[in-house]
Amino acid sequence: MTSAIRNLNVLWAILLVLCVSQQALAQVSLESARIWPAPDHTRVVFDIGESVSHNVFSLSNPARLVIDMTDTRLKADLDKLDLSGSPIRRVRSAPRNGNDLRVVLDLESNIKPRSFQLEPNQQYGHRLVVDLINESRREEIREEAQQITHEASGKRDIVVVIDPGHGGEDPGAIGPSGTREKDVVLRMARAIADKINAREGYVARLTRTGDYYVGLRNRTLLARKHNADLFISVHADAFRTPRPRGASVFALSQRGATSETARWLARSENRADLIGGAGSLSLEDKDDMLAGVLLDLSMTASINASIGVGGQILNNLGRVASLHKSDVEQAAFVVLKSPDIPSILVEAGFISNPTEEKNLNNHGYRDRLADAVVRGVGDYFAKTPPPGTLIAWKKNNGGNVADNRYRIRRGDTLSGVARENQVSVSELMRYNGLSDDRVMVGQTIRIPSS
Repeated sequence: MTSAIRNLNVLWAILLVLCVSQQALAQVSLESARIWPAPDHTRVVFDIGESVSHNVFSLSNPARLVIDMTDTRLKADLDKLDLSGSPIRRVRSAPRNGNDLRVVLDLESNIKPRSFQLEPNQQYGHRLVVDLINESRREEIREEAQQITHEASGKRDIVVVIDPGHGGEDPGAIGPSGTREKDVVLRMARAIADKINAREGYVARLTRTGDYYVGLRNRTLLARKHNADLFISVHADAFRTPRPRGASVFALSQRGATSETARWLARSENRADLIGGAGSLSLEDKDDMLAGVLLDLSMTASINASIGVGGQILNNLGRVASLHKSDVEQAAFVVLKSPDIPSILVEAGFISNPTEEKNLNNHGYRDRLADAVVRGVGDYFAKTPPPGTLIAWKKNNGGNVADNRYRIRRGDTLSGVARENQVSVSELMRYNGLSDDRVMVGQTIRIPSS
């Protein structure tokens, strides 16, 4: 009898262990976490073993955000999270209701939360994303975006918005050696912006200035808030095999234009949003038929302008890099769907190609690509400058539009500037009245027509 009882106890113990083990297996694991601060929001990302049922809510006095995850166990060390640049003061966590997990973010101020889940990609598995949106800062950014100087004399700067693709939790394509698209295109976009800002009559703005994600629609909205004359999205292509190579330029396809026209007409708030873009097109007081006609005309003009500037950029890219296609291609990319702002997408090369991955990691190569993009922009606007701009004024008054100015940056040499602008050193010296080839950081020199 004693032996039977002992065996029964052993059996119960085994069953209990199996039940506990099964329960542990059934739980979702929170493996790690990351924080991505951006100017108007902070993104908190939790790496989880699989999809998880969750609930997010805010508390005040003091400001906190509570994240409850069902049937989840904590494996990450949340105390080691880098909170710098974020509104989070402290992260706390504790089991809840036996098998659930509660994570509490102690905040500096109240925020608007938003949560969603992401499927696995090349770099990460399942993720739970929680955005902490600072609405007051978002409004400040909107106001700042509209403060670009517009001279009363009709000599405003041409505004070019540069959009580095991907960012933050979205790495984009990843090359054979681990190069991430988001890093390469940010460096190249900064170079393009610097070179545009060095030109008289131009100003550049970036949709993101660091490693964080900006929604696709928000990128085009930023271009509108900046009253952009041109939008350039910078990417690095990828393919399933390493063979394809070469740079490409895309404009919006007619299919993409048709779907976007329908979208704008279907949502009444878009009619007001369209006001303030570079085209200054207002649909707010138009009936559906007239609004549709105006929108089609604006979209057609925008696509034609996009193909025009894209062609100039492609011609210049072909002088410094191999081209994947010799003509501007057209596709329905979301970031190209501004009805009133010429928009292009530049694929700097195939990051999936080992040689081009190496090239895109090279500062000098990226700089040459950036020069080509900026020369293409200058070539296009020299012929068709937007009304009311300094470039248009110079063209209409017999000025040499191609006579651009360049501000010397650290590391520049006169020979390097001459090479980038396809003129000789002696010509630059003569044109600027220089007695030798020495230049100083901050000095502005004129670039003659090549």
